[in-house]
Amino acid sequence: MLTQPVLESGRLAALPAEAISLRHVSHRYGDQAALDDLSLTIAAGEFFSLLGPSGCGKTTTLRLIAGFERPQVGRILLQGQDLTQAPPHRRPVNLVFQNYALFPHLSVWDNVAFGPRSLRQPEPEIRRRVGEALEVVRLSELARRRPHQLSGGQQQRVALARALVNAPAALLLDEPLAALDPDLRRTMRSELKRIQREVGITFLLVTHDREEALSLSDRLAVLHRGRLEQVGTPRELYERPTSAVVATFLGAANLLPTGVADGVRLLRPERLRLSASPPGEGERGVRARVHELAFQGVTVEVRLRCADGLPLIAIDTSAGMPDDLSIGAELWCRWNPADSHALQPPSRP
Repeated sequence: MLTQPVLESGRLAALPAEAISLRHVSHRYGDQAALDDLSLTIAAGEFFSLLGPSGCGKTTTLRLIAGFERPQVGRILLQGQDLTQAPPHRRPVNLVFQNYALFPHLSVWDNVAFGPRSLRQPEPEIRRRVGEALEVVRLSELARRRPHQLSGGQQQRVALARALVNAPAALLLDEPLAALDPDLRRTMRSELKRIQREVGITFLLVTHDREEALSLSDRLAVLHRGRLEQVGTPRELYERPTSAVVATFLGAANLLPTGVADGVRLLRPERLRLSASPPGEGERGVRARVHELAFQGVTVEVRLRCADGLPLIAIDTSAGMPDDLSIGAELWCRWNPADSHALQPPSRP
């Protein structure tokens, strides 16, 4: 198994509990604030994701950790050491690029061996490490092929093997699945999780794909306009987001005004029930007209609009929807108040 020099039960040993720590990091490009007072801690052996829209500061964070840029304010600690000013080659991290950046003239084996060879490791050690890395990504039988002879998913696995071969403390993944088709992305998500569990190395994934972040992460952070919105487990952030920004970025959301100042409550579409009957005891409800219907196989997404213009979304199985559901139909939208969640009012534009 590909490991750091000290290993216990498949997990990295002799490492600090914190693999990566950012402390009050700020960074600007001219007048544009890319990161604003970002503090974040990622544990050793954790699969962590940075999630957010384009321009939110995700890739800047990755580049600062990798050492390709230096923060104008704040500190970056790796394995407990302050490496804010250290060059990339002095940092115990490797970066996997979106375009893989494989050497086209080298075989799979030689691509993976490039790192150990550049460190002038003994040839027997190189053979051992490359063999282990290719075994982890299940490409041993393709070791002599060139990158152009591989599929997109296979090229991605070569890039992972090349990044893992020197057993870094953390692997930084910059939108690694973005170039793959949807079916292959789903397959590679499973492969990424399997590889991370097997080698026990910290993975830091940057993505704008919420399904990717929710399915892969032990914890994730949502960034918005260079600021940290919320950190937690996928379930915590989906079910108990603190703001409308997090709520809407993690999935479809009904934002129900409370009638008090800017108060809003979140109600996920799967918690909203459509019925011809008014709400029962202990329920809430409003009348709304069906505006759009989207059949999605197992489920149906229904977009509705209330008389006051409030949009609502309901998602349920086909069997759970009313039989006479059609565009233009007027129905009761019912929910249990306990299924809604109060959000903080926006603190900035």
